[in-house]
Amino acid sequence: MADDVTFYFDPICPFTWRTSRWLRTATQPRGHTIGWRLMSLKVLNEGKEIPEQYRSRMEFSTRVQRVFSVTLRDHGGDALDRLYTEFGNRLHYGGAPAEDATLVEAIAAAELPADLIAAADDASLDAAIRVTHDEGQARVGQESGSPIVAIGDGPGFFGPVVVPPPEGEAAEKLYDAVRLLSAVSEFSELKRARASF
Repeated sequence: MADDVTFYFDPICPFTWRTSRWLRTATQPRGHTIGWRLMSLKVLNEGKEIPEQYRSRMEFSTRVQRVFSVTLRDHGGDALDRLYTEFGNRLHYGGAPAEDATLVEAIAAAELPADLIAAADDASLDAAIRVTHDEGQARVGQESGSPIVAIGDGPGFFGPVVVPPPEGEAAEKLYDAVRLLSAVSEFSELKRARASF
């Protein structure tokens, strides 16, 4: 059975993290499933000049993506959801450093095998990550950042960017709006000034 929503994400992005929290909040009461798919801001920015302050986080994100990829492949979507939750809470909400120790803590808290951290050094996993990255870009139809949300087998859209993540009725209203807009083939973009953290 196909997932109700596909979520393409780079785990290092703080805006993406907040969108993922909203999406989990909005889908769970309805029993809708999220298909977690990796994308890479490093791949997206290949050949571009990246400011120094972002380079180390992008390199670390590659290591995280490899671990997430093996988690999804070997343990399934629920396990990846747990791991992303533990990792994101530490990195994006808890201020933990972008380093392997944070990932190791998240793996343990998600009750996953400790040897998953070995995947961080496995560059052969990058090809599979590039495949899902390209899949997400194709669903949007143009180069797009993280996250990408696609409802059912419909097109993908960048975002929504939500700061802070809406909860309760507001979360469900936004989810319904995204589902409605994605069903209108003529719809392509809606944007306003981004809120800060």
